[in-house]
Amino acid sequence: MNRTARLYALVEELRAVAPRPVTVAALAARFEVSTRTVQRDLQALMATGVPVRTAPGRGGGWSIDPEMTLPPVRFTPEEASALAVALAATGATAPYAGAARTAAQKIAASMTGAASVAAQELATRIVALPAPSDATVRTAVEQALTTSTALRLSYTDAAGRESDRVVEPAGLLTADGRWYLIAWCHTRQAGRGFRLDRITAAAPTTEPAHPHDLTELLRGSAAAGAVRPATLASLAPARVTS
Repeated sequence: MNRTARLYALVEELRAVAPRPVTVAALAARFEVSTRTVQRDLQALMATGVPVRTAPGRGGGWSIDPEMTLPPVRFTPEEASALAVALAATGATAPYAGAARTAAQKIAASMTGAASVAAQELATRIVALPAPSDATVRTAVEQALTTSTALRLSYTDAAGRESDRVVEPAGLLTADGRWYLIAWCHTRQAGRGFRLDRITAAAPTTEPAHPHDLTELLRGSAAAGAVRPATLASLAPARVTS
């Protein structure tokens, strides 16, 4: 069993008995490797964000939070290739790029067989030109969206005009490889779009953001025809119609 397959199997072994802990010695015997190898694998899982933890002393060992992990997922080679392309398109300037990177590590650790080979092969054939990234701005935007709080930002528009504003984030728009924050602007008292790479500074506030309908904010703008990407349909709640 190669290391990638063993990492995946370790997670499933811990899930099977959760929340009870398992000793390193028991895991080493189960996978017929040394205790040192198991210890190194468990530390690697922890480093990539897998919710494994250790408890010392009598009755202790390694365990996992089953509510924080996914059940076994089997990808076809085509699905694995699609994931590789999608993750490559999530550049450093995209919202939640850091979370996408750790998600990619978890997905890679779960893939075995033909799917793993297909993803690895395609990954060696994708390159990207690096783009400047302001992690502080991106993190502030992510936090404001996640916590539904107002955001204070400095912005430079297409004409080079600079302004400071307080906005209430409503959502994100992606178009032609660029990302825009769609928000209710306190200054304009209207919906506005702010290109993320033109936000020169951003800081979350403690002021709660009022709920705003994304479609309504886009109405009358060049992005009025924007629709939810089909790939996200399974993540969004279904609308109830009467």
